[in-house]
Amino acid sequence: MRSSTEIEFRQRVSPRDLPELMDGACSYEDFRGCLRSLEQINRWLLGYRPTLVWLKRLPPALGNHGLRAPLHIVDVGSGGGDLLRQIAVWARRRGTAVQLAGIDLNPYAARAAAASTPQDFGIEWVTGNALVYQPEKPVDIVMSSLMAHHLEDEEIVALLRWMEANTQAGWFINDLERSERNSRMFGWLDRMAGWHRFVRHDGPVSFRRAFREEDWVQLLTSAEVPREAVTVEHWRPGRLCVGRWK
Repeated sequence: MRSSTEIEFRQRVSPRDLPELMDGACSYEDFRGCLRSLEQINRWLLGYRPTLVWLKRLPPALGNHGLRAPLHIVDVGSGGGDLLRQIAVWARRRGTAVQLAGIDLNPYAARAAAASTPQDFGIEWVTGNALVYQPEKPVDIVMSSLMAHHLEDEEIVALLRWMEANTQAGWFINDLERSERNSRMFGWLDRMAGWHRFVRHDGPVSFRRAFREEDWVQLLTSAEVPREAVTVEHWRPGRLCVGRWK
């Protein structure tokens, strides 16, 4: 017989039913403090690794898609901009010309990202809804990190459809894998690290709003994305990532 805790993690909990402090009204100082803790978590738990490994698989025949340098990469739900800073460093080491942009609904995000990013990285920070974002140059790659679990299922389906329609080369979603084990691991680390109070509350909540592979199969089906064209990969610790090269 299953325990009540196991049942909690068997199904994804709606963000509407289980809100995170980060998504509510707060001061800029609290928001930025939360972002700093999240960046530390990504570093400690190798959270950038899945995205950077996926980018290293950049198809040699990318030119067949009619793409021209620089490679235009957009991060949806960019928060404090730490993922794009990692990508900027990756691109320099590889010698790949990139045009980077981060878009986030929270007006504090662009301010916090700009304050933490060297100007010579040349990253554009946009406040707004990605689904109505219309940059001058077509988008080659869209990615997100720890953003999908903030969305309702229907919003994720809309995002998948938008990425399919608006990317020239592909897209990648880096998010959490829902499990009691991952949630307990996070709680143990938090007691050691003493992260921002938003993160202490939102971390366990995030794992209950996160995903299992069968969730992504259903979401991809609803968005009419060909399952055979998509990779769903488990990354330790605690990540479940979905990628698509076109």
